[in-house]
Amino acid sequence: MEMRSVVLIGAGAVGSYIVWGLAKRPDVSFCVAAEGPRAERLKNDGLVINGKTYRPAVKAPEEIESPDLVVVAVKGSALPGVLPMLSKLVGGNTTVMSLMNGVTSERDIAAVVPRERILYALIRISSERKGNSVLFRPDATPGIFCGEIDTPAETPRMAALVRLFEGTGVGVDLCPDILRQIWFKFAVNVSRNLPQAILGVGAGAYDGSKHMDHLRRMLCHETELVAAAEGVDISDPDGVNTNYKEARPAARYSTLQDLDAGRHTEVDVFAGTMVELGRRHGIPVPYSDFCYHAIKALEEKNDGAFDY
Repeated sequence: MEMRSVVLIGAGAVGSYIVWGLAKRPDVSFCVAAEGPRAERLKNDGLVINGKTYRPAVKAPEEIESPDLVVVAVKGSALPGVLPMLSKLVGGNTTVMSLMNGVTSERDIAAVVPRERILYALIRISSERKGNSVLFRPDATPGIFCGEIDTPAETPRMAALVRLFEGTGVGVDLCPDILRQIWFKFAVNVSRNLPQAILGVGAGAYDGSKHMDHLRRMLCHETELVAAAEGVDISDPDGVNTNYKEARPAARYSTLQDLDAGRHTEVDVFAGTMVELGRRHGIPVPYSDFCYHAIKALEEKNDGAFDY
């Protein structure tokens, strides 16, 4: 099995990492699937990644025929809008891999794509997006982690993914416990993205303030309880894949970056999911609930809903 044709949906902070890597594989047929104004912007402006302009092929879904791999890298709020496009792209041998934040994208994708076509994955990257420009440090980016949820064994499509990115600078690690690793990342995002975004401070505040650290620990605890109710044990921190890089003290994670730029955030993917699952399982999640409403209020403020 080889992956010789790849389609990317979502060329933002995460998708740019794929664009950057596959630019080194001229033997692979690669394009970004996009329509309307988004497609026109990509064609006209390209993507500036680490100071260099990239111009990947941009195609409408009807121009693409049964690729070997479709990578979904949109923000959570955009996923419902791209599901019809995704359903058109998937052929009999297509693998779909989501690099989205949260723990629900594979479930939502499975509504339009056969579950056996989905390769579970996560990405660890610290990037900053401003307009069509993305910055990240290749040497400090662990990259993609993938695995099958039905078996801990390496499968042919996992091996094919490794071969696809060989020599590109894109990291690929195989995980026998990928679902657990996805939940570990979710816990990190819930506990570190959200308090920082509300207070508007760099990541170093978690080390410099016992109160920030308290918020982090309480959000971690809530996530552990919800994960357990979903059948996933993340109570042992030694179980997390340690391929994380320490954040700079001034680092601003994605939720705060969005607020800084006046964009809507992925708070629904983080705190919104926690509130939804907490309600479903009868688990109180007061810290997540507060973060949800606080960040929604900050979005309203950015939108000009109030200025008192």
